[in-house]
Amino acid sequence: MFGVVFPNRSFPIDISTFAQIDTFHWVLDMNTFVGEAYDQVRELCIFLLNSFTLPPDKALAVYIQSPGSPFVFCGAVTVARPSAVLTLAWPEPGAPGQLQLTADAQPLSAKIGVSVEDLATLPSLDVAAEKRIEGLALKVGENLFNFMQSFCGVDGSKLVVPMDILDRWFKKFQERAKRDPEYLKGFAL
Repeated sequence: MFGVVFPNRSFPIDISTFAQIDTFHWVLDMNTFVGEAYDQVRELCIFLLNSFTLPPDKALAVYIQSPGSPFVFCGAVTVARPSAVLTLAWPEPGAPGQLQLTADAQPLSAKIGVSVEDLATLPSLDVAAEKRIEGLALKVGENLFNFMQSFCGVDGSKLVVPMDILDRWFKKFQERAKRDPEYLKGFAL
């Protein structure tokens, strides 16, 4: 059905490495893969296998869970997007000193969950990419605001800026990007 690769950390892992919870849910216990260093695993590549056909209105959703925390959605693959490299932004572990109720209880561990879900119910296919784009937009907006602020006048309770302020800012932005290739990298997250 699907395979997973942890870039620079593993060979392809097939579905048999995951524990199947039910027909549509699988879980990979990170203790068996990397032990307590789960938070060092920053990316996951998930892909549909050629012989598997996922209905067009369904997706394979990927979730991560730090020890003691709830599962957090990371992204998904579909027939139209049969593979993806997802950033794993592990949530803060919950209740690290949580007591085990029995002597033979397994210690809490990090997990990666995969489930078949309706595509329409998922917020985004790549959460990390969406956050990077949002962060980039905020940094560009902040740059524009700072530029405009240096030309502002005050008229009562209103800020007054020259009519051509956006053109001047954009021209300066482009010139700086041409002169210094590292400049735009400062906007990346």
